Parts: sequence; structure tokens; C-alpha cells
Amino acid sequence: MRGTVRPNALVAAYFDTLSPEQRETAQALQRAVLEAAPELSQSVKWGNLVFMVERHNLLAIVAHKGHVNLQFFNGAALAAQFPQLEGTSKGLRHLKCRHRQPVDTALVRALVQAAMQAVKG
Repeated sequence: MRGTVRPNALVAAYFDTLSPEQRETAQALQRAVLEAAPELSQSVKWGNLVFMVERHNLLAIVAHKGHVNLQFFNGAALAAQFPQLEGTSKGLRHLKCRHRQPVDTALVRALVQAAMQAVKG
């Protein structure tokens, strides 16, 4: 009989797949997101760490070779308020965080709270 994999184990396994630089940046983003909205649940989807509110995908941490993106599923609705967001798709926007540079936790906090408001609003 197969056992259930706990979400915390999946999240830990996600970080184990990253290079040391990616892991450091991704964990800093994870801490900033959870400090801004501790009620968010975490899951690994599409090979990325996804944060959800009420079972709706809100944002994701997406690791790349030279940077880690904090991707907002409703980012297009936030783009006018946050010019730091990049991207041109219909809904998604991302905040690019380069390795070996500190994460702007105040900006992440503001973005996460705005994304939460947009979902609830």
C-alpha cells in the first residue's frame, strides 16, 4: 500500500533539487512570502513551489540558472501598482531575484498582500 507524501516533505524535496545558489534565493523568497501571509499553503506543482489561498494558485517560486522568479498568477492586475513586475502574458507577471543579491522583503510583502487582496476583492 502506498503512503501519502506529506506537503512539508514535498517542499523539502523541492529545495533539495536546487543548486546552492538557487536554494538560498528560493528559501529567502519562501520566508518573505510566509512572513507576509502565513495562511498560504504550499505545494509542489509543475516542478515549482506554489503558494495557494483557498485552493487557488496565488504565486510560485520558479528557479532559473541565474535567478529565481517570484511568479504571480494574477500579476497583470498588479502591474500598474508594481512596475518591478516583469512579463507580458495575459495574467502572469514575475519579480526577478538574482542570486547573491538580497531579496527585497518589503517589496515581496507588499506584492503578496496586494495579490491576496486582488483574490479576495
